[in-house]
Amino acid sequence: MASQQFERTDRIASEIMREVERIIREEVSDPRTDCMFSVTHVDVTRDLRYAKVFISVYEAEKREAMMKALRSAAGFIRHHLGMRVQLRYTPELLFELDTTIEYGVHIASLINEVRKTEGSQSDDEQA
Repeated sequence: MASQQFERTDRIASEIMREVERIIREEVSDPRTDCMFSVTHVDVTRDLRYAKVFISVYEAEKREAMMKALRSAAGFIRHHLGMRVQLRYTPELLFELDTTIEYGVHIASLINEVRKTEGSQSDDEQA
């Protein structure tokens, strides 16, 4: 029974993720949202009252403005989500900035840096 509840919330979360991204791109007319972004993940509470929407904004200088715009348009987005998704109760949307992509790039650069230093040390040892 518990696994069915998790499957249902996962299905609802993925549908919310698709629709929220579509609504932001098509319906929100705030110029602060005209940047490259992606909805990376949605966490929905078990009672379906809240949905935490994780947004990744690729342009670092536009992140803060984009998040402000989304937080101020949360009611508008929720209204349109309610028209598109058939749920008894449309969850309240909480927008969070997702920095996992940036963190992954940082970790990859650190790994490359370590590989370069190890490679130069092994070249020194062979000479």
